[in-house]
Amino acid sequence: MRPSRLLAGLAVSLALWAWPVPAPHSLARPYIAPATPYAAGHRGIDIRASAGVEVRAPADGVVHFAGFVVDRPVISIRHAGGVLSSFEPVEPLVATGDRVEQGDVIGILLPGHCSTPCLHLGARIDGEYVNPLLFLGGLERAVLYPLDP
Repeated sequence: MRPSRLLAGLAVSLALWAWPVPAPHSLARPYIAPATPYAAGHRGIDIRASAGVEVRAPADGVVHFAGFVVDRPVISIRHAGGVLSSFEPVEPLVATGDRVEQGDVIGILLPGHCSTPCLHLGARIDGEYVNPLLFLGGLERAVLYPLDP
């Protein structure tokens, strides 16, 4: 990915996303960046939530996909700046092409992704997976210290 596109996507993220499920926001599994594009990793975060809760759009966008991938219901939303969010396992209440605003209900969380119900939330910028916590404000800011005492 071109660094300028990554920076553009991250700049869009400064307008923080809303969490797609109600609080508390406890992670069942964090984002784990793969060493290479096809290596093992966890390309999203798993947020603990009760089956049957409403899943909401974290930001304005257009529904890119709403349907099944293999045997799991998935929704993805295209946001400004080349950002694509994805949600699973979620029974869609939206259709491909629908415009959504932050906070709109997009589906209902189903069991089946984690041993206890959870929402898998993914984020990509121009096809490259990034940690969704960048958009949710859940990452601590990096601080660089000088080398000289």
